[in-house]
Amino acid sequence: MESLLIDTETFRLTQGEFILRLLVAMGIGAVIGLERQHAAFLEKVTGFAGIRSFVFVTLLGFMAGLTYFLLSPWVYLGILISVAILTGVSYWVTATKGDIGSTTEFSVLISFVLGTLAFLGIIELSLMIMVLVVVFLSSKFRFIRIIGKITPDELYAFIRFVVIALLVFPFLPDQTFGPYQVLNPREVGWVIILTSGLGFLGYILIKFLGAQKGILLSGILGGLVSSTATTWIFAKKSKESPRYSSSCSVAIMASSSIMILRVMLWTFVFNKGLFNDLYLEFFLVFLSGFGMTIFYFFKQKEKKQVKTELPEGKPLDIPGALMFGLIYVAILLIVSYANENLGERGILISSAIAGLTDIDAITITVSKLADLKLDYSIAFVALLISSISNTIFKFAIGAWAGSSALRKDLFWGYGAFFLAALLVLVFR
Repeated sequence: MESLLIDTETFRLTQGEFILRLLVAMGIGAVIGLERQHAAFLEKVTGFAGIRSFVFVTLLGFMAGLTYFLLSPWVYLGILISVAILTGVSYWVTATKGDIGSTTEFSVLISFVLGTLAFLGIIELSLMIMVLVVVFLSSKFRFIRIIGKITPDELYAFIRFVVIALLVFPFLPDQTFGPYQVLNPREVGWVIILTSGLGFLGYILIKFLGAQKGILLSGILGGLVSSTATTWIFAKKSKESPRYSSSCSVAIMASSSIMILRVMLWTFVFNKGLFNDLYLEFFLVFLSGFGMTIFYFFKQKEKKQVKTELPEGKPLDIPGALMFGLIYVAILLIVSYANENLGERGILISSAIAGLTDIDAITITVSKLADLKLDYSIAFVALLISSISNTIFKFAIGAWAGSSALRKDLFWGYGAFFLAALLVLVFR
């Protein structure tokens, strides 16, 4: 049996564990120090600490942890205070020379603590924190470029979203009232935050990733915002430039495939039981649409792609999110009424009608009612019908506003989608 270096009531450490944890602590210091020394080299400045210094800091944190158990917790505290004072003096010296950045100094303190965590055997957590530290340290110039592109309106939109999510939403009452006892202010607020947040995320992705990286990416990003709007945009582009019809087909089919993923996302968020009941079938429908997307992507004969800029719109559309909340409430009441008075047939009819304009509201509504007032099987059929209804509406838009070549592509692309949906419905 391996001998113990430390054997107390609260902590035990063998020689093998000591060596392993020591190597982990040294590795953490080396990685963080390598990044800091490389950054100092690129910026042509004399860094406060490099690879060796950071290795020593993590080793000091490691040995300080050892003194905590062998000597006294006060010894550990004294070492920590000494490191903090030394780091503070270093910051004062560099600040007097005009360099007021404190990133390296904070990295030193974090490395000391990571050395202690490694000694305690909290290996996974210490390595995870190390990775996060290195990622943030090495992303300095990327952050500067991103921040430089943020407009005052976008910053204000982000602040408004934080205020709504953290200061307004938590105080909404979490109780049901109204007709059929299905209206819950907290749930309605949650729906508004999620949908507005998804739109904000789509805006950020389009702004910073850009649709210029490819037509496929354009369709995916557009599908995150609105597959219907994406269909309208690229259908018009196909009529303006018919030779780019195949490229437009790729974008439209990609956005429609993402729509199916959004259905799966909402069911996962609002009703995991329903998600577990339908995710396999809906994923097969998604594969049929995305398979046609890939087929058209490689079928493109034109090397030059259509300009794929998508309108960014508003960073945070609060009025639109509130309108969506009202639509959600209205559909919730309609579906509840249909379920109460018309039975299964009423649910399916209301799902088909609601799916013509929007897929998110009916998906969230059905997810909330499933297992309470709806069987999972009826909820599944309702969501499938609403998805088909929405797809029919987008096909009509593409056929009306797009070129003849686009109509042909959408016929076969959506044909595969409908076939997959029919097979899922029949063999479920």
